[in-house]
Amino acid sequence: MPWHRQDASALAMELLPDSIPAVSVAAAAAALYARAASSLLRPGLPRLAALLPVLALLAAAPLAFASSAIVRGVAAFFLAWLGAFKVALLAAGRGPLDTALPVLPFLFTALLPVKLRRGGDGGSGAKSVSLVSCAVKVAIMAALVGLYRLNARLHLYARLALYSVHTYCFLDLLLPCVAAAAAALGMETEPQFDRPYLASSLRDFWGRRWNLMVPAILRPSVYDPVRARAGGAAGVLASFAVSGAMHEAMVCYLSLRWPPGGGMAAFFALHGACCVAEGWCARRWAARRPPRAVATVGVGLFVAGTSFWLFFPALLKDGVEERFLEEWAAVAAFFLDAGGKIPYVAVR
Repeated sequence: MPWHRQDASALAMELLPDSIPAVSVAAAAAALYARAASSLLRPGLPRLAALLPVLALLAAAPLAFASSAIVRGVAAFFLAWLGAFKVALLAAGRGPLDTALPVLPFLFTALLPVKLRRGGDGGSGAKSVSLVSCAVKVAIMAALVGLYRLNARLHLYARLALYSVHTYCFLDLLLPCVAAAAAALGMETEPQFDRPYLASSLRDFWGRRWNLMVPAILRPSVYDPVRARAGGAAGVLASFAVSGAMHEAMVCYLSLRWPPGGGMAAFFALHGACCVAEGWCARRWAARRPPRAVATVGVGLFVAGTSFWLFFPALLKDGVEERFLEEWAAVAAFFLDAGGKIPYVAVR
């Protein structure tokens, strides 16, 4: 892909469209309506019927960002997935949303990937954002954007490895910053990541280390109800199936194409089955577990291998890869241009 800094700078301006404040205001108004309606109606069908317009708005809101796949994807994750699931749980009287929450914490919880810690909850809250860690992740992403200019010369697996690192750095930079904003307003949140590269099992990776807002939402909405009726294994398989379906939906938001290809669904179905098998083996051969270092390497290789096989190929078609590369080049050019306009002050 040719590198045109001027074109990239122009494209960077599209990342801040006028629709961002409009969507933010509309989503906030919808969340406030959900809070008011839920305070008047008991959990059940009447409350669900009252909240259906909110669910429809959250599902449609990301489509307002037609010019940016990155912003559209982030909005889809925040609103169409997590936000919609939280509102659906609110209709059932479950989940993290509570009409007793003050307005600002309710808005943060409804519209952003944060989970507030309740007074009686155990464990430690989200760690403060380290400026050094943020700087390192920004530097890594900047270096990756530079390497993307060599994409035509890179082997497919090398490109996928770069995309894997980029995805982790982006999420582990974005989500803790959201939590830091909540903390600045006096809200204590639970962590979203816990060093996933140290996972010693697939269950450890998905349940306790990677993107923890997703299991925090799937647990009350899918896992607990299914487990109560069909057992823990069925709950795990159902949770991964729903996660796969929502990832397919995220791909559709990114590409603006329908129907999805099924790669994401297959990836999460495979990992769900492997988590069930892993749990069975751990119970049967508890005394024969491999050393932690060996298990960690095995988990990393399995996650990377299956991601290269099923997960990332879904993002390499329908023009999504090219659009992402253009937008990240635009972001880099935008900050380079902004940095060039900062007055230089000589130090004597």
